Amino acid sequence: MMTLIFTESYEKRARKFLKKHPELEGQYTKTLKLLEINPTHKALRLHKLKGRLKSLHSASINYSYRIAFKFIIKNEEIILVDVGSHDEVY
Repeated sequence: MMTLIFTESYEKRARKFLKKHPELEGQYTKTLKLLEINPTHKALRLHKLKGRLKSLHSASINYSYRIAFKFIIKNEEIILVDVGSHDEVY
């Protein structure tokens, strides 16, 4: 089981995201739980990002929205970085 690290900046972004998209709260919560239990589950569509975000990974909330994070396997930690659409993240 992984430990999710909620930074202050991430929590601020998540509050803003959920205020803008309250209909996604259930899917968002489910995504976080799945990341914690099994980050490689195929429903998350986990993948490493490219370009300026190459140090991050992404997990899908749904087709349009994702959570970007640092995936540190050594310490079994996931440091959440951003949440939003593919164009908005980070």
